[in-house]
Amino acid sequence: MELEHLLNAMTPEVYQRIATAVETGKWPDGTPLSQGQRDSAMQAVMLYQSRHNTDAEHMSVAVGGELKFKSKAELKRDFGVDEPSHNDIARFDRNQI
Repeated sequence: MELEHLLNAMTPEVYQRIATAVETGKWPDGTPLSQGQRDSAMQAVMLYQSRHNTDAEHMSVAVGGELKFKSKAELKRDFGVDEPSHNDIARFDRNQI
């Protein structure tokens, strides 16, 4: 199958299934990926991301084929984690411990 045809035919749902298979090493039915399947699937995921990934996550391939790395601050903001303040320290009296 020609590469362009493959990428044009890959829907977001198919991409997600292939990406999950690469991450877990298993197809959705539980069948393990062979090393050849894993290599091919990983290439397909990276190519799809290079064309469609406009909101690249930490260590992924962004549109145009560039690797995208996010800082800790960006990841915390994306996940809604607030920075701790000095008021977040728990304080106890001696008789409470």
